[in-house]
Amino acid sequence: MMFKSDYIRALDDYKKARRRAEIQELLARLTGNPRDLELLSYEEVRHQLQAIEKSTEHLAEIPLDAIIGSVGRYHDFTRSFLPKESISQNRWARVMADTKGLSGLPPIEVYKIGDVYFVKDGNHRVSVARQMGNPFIQAYITEVKTRVNLSQDIKPDDLIIKAEYVLFLEKTRLDQIKPEINLSVTRPGAYPTLLQHIEVHRYYMGIEQQQEIPFSEASGKWYRDIYLPVVNIIRNRGMLRDFPDRTATDLYLWVADHRAALEKEVGWDIGPEAALVDLSEKHSPIKRRSITVLLSKLTKVLIPDIFEGGPPPGTWRKRLFKMTVLEHLFSDLIVALDDSQNAWNALDQAILIAKMEKSRIHGIHVHPQVTETIPEEHEQTKREFENRCRDAGTSGYNFLISEGEIGKVLCEHARFADLIILPLNHPPGEKPISRLGSGLSTLIRSCPIPILTVPAGPTRLNKILLAYDGSLKAKEAMYIAAYFGSQRQVSLKILTSSVGIEDPSKSQNEAKAYLSLYPIKAEYIITDSTIPQEIEQLIQHDQIDLILIGGYRGASIIDFVLGSVVDQVLREIQIPILICR
Repeated sequence: MMFKSDYIRALDDYKKARRRAEIQELLARLTGNPRDLELLSYEEVRHQLQAIEKSTEHLAEIPLDAIIGSVGRYHDFTRSFLPKESISQNRWARVMADTKGLSGLPPIEVYKIGDVYFVKDGNHRVSVARQMGNPFIQAYITEVKTRVNLSQDIKPDDLIIKAEYVLFLEKTRLDQIKPEINLSVTRPGAYPTLLQHIEVHRYYMGIEQQQEIPFSEASGKWYRDIYLPVVNIIRNRGMLRDFPDRTATDLYLWVADHRAALEKEVGWDIGPEAALVDLSEKHSPIKRRSITVLLSKLTKVLIPDIFEGGPPPGTWRKRLFKMTVLEHLFSDLIVALDDSQNAWNALDQAILIAKMEKSRIHGIHVHPQVTETIPEEHEQTKREFENRCRDAGTSGYNFLISEGEIGKVLCEHARFADLIILPLNHPPGEKPISRLGSGLSTLIRSCPIPILTVPAGPTRLNKILLAYDGSLKAKEAMYIAAYFGSQRQVSLKILTSSVGIEDPSKSQNEAKAYLSLYPIKAEYIITDSTIPQEIEQLIQHDQIDLILIGGYRGASIIDFVLGSVVDQVLREIQIPILICR
């Protein structure tokens, strides 16, 4: 029984609801998201998701917030079921007035897809119940089966993604192979791209097995062998925190594109780990906002290259350990090639290391500016490089031509390598002005990975001397000494000079303590001579063929005025020198 006073109050409730609807519609237009205010069409959703209705229904109480669409009246109400202009105020008011009487609201009828509901009958009752602030409503529920789940926050545009996911699962059957699978994405077009990835994987499987491979079989193998390893790296590195608005599958696809772009840029294959590291460093919205990054960019503008400190000591080694389980320390070698004989000595040295380390060699021929007269020179250098690598039995090598300043080109490519090998044609000079203009000094300070200089012919690297003063960069050189000593059983000498050090025995004891952890036999030497003088004496007695040394201590003016041990060793010693950060 409805009273006139109830009806009058209900008309006032309708007017309030209409005003709220108008405000919501205005705000949605102003923010550019008017579709987010719309109810979803059940028929459209059912068709796109290939949903199948069950024949039975049951009565239950459902949350009003979980009702996101309607069978036939999705244009008449907002997403929160406020009445639009098309709704009769008299009918809406009568439903509201009846609700305040003795009869209350009878159950509505809904379809359920995933965690959400679509009104089959009772749109006005839902609108009134929400206006009254009720959290739940009684409903007769018909279950609708589909391969994907829907949540309360789904928007109309999200249906495109859900529809693509249904087609993806229909073809791959991955939800049957892996019932717990979650390949959610945030951008349309992702699932067709994933299907292309699987198709490529299927193609190569067919070549390998010499037979046609069912798509579902290829999908399962792609998921296990290609997709999961990359996603595990993404999760283990915490990259979902770096990209809070992306899913693991979003990042899988992004890194695939990023990896392809990097490989085109640097000229050789980039592993997924390295591509993920680079992606995070370049594009993470969290890292890009950090004060450290902003200060670093400001420093690059204000400070000349020669005074830049470069990455912190050990950065290269930490990057390697984060990327993979190491079998070899130097998997990718960069060799700087020019027109000097020493460049081929550097390549021969790289070939010796590549055989020991199973490395790939990347020859880089850099010109300040490529002109029409240069291509023939490129071809000659490329042929010589490839002939030497092939004749030596090197398994992996490639040749690149790059334009620009050699130091910057090498540093850029060093992000995806483990060691740079240089012909030592122009060591830092004795005078401050020549050191200030030294390209090699700038490269040593700014390069993110170790640098091996080759001043003459290559050596077998069997007799190694570590110049150790206890500095952070010297400790990085000691790490490589431990690696060579334990992996190849080389002859190892640890040299500390008392010149400029208060307690050389302390440095020697540090080295002994660290190297004692490895199966290494080493000779420990403290000298009153300078490091270059003592090295010269050892070379004369054929006791060393590789020097390991830490890079410059800093980038102060004093270093450039007075010089450094590194500069002196580079000028005076004619065997390979490996300089560490």
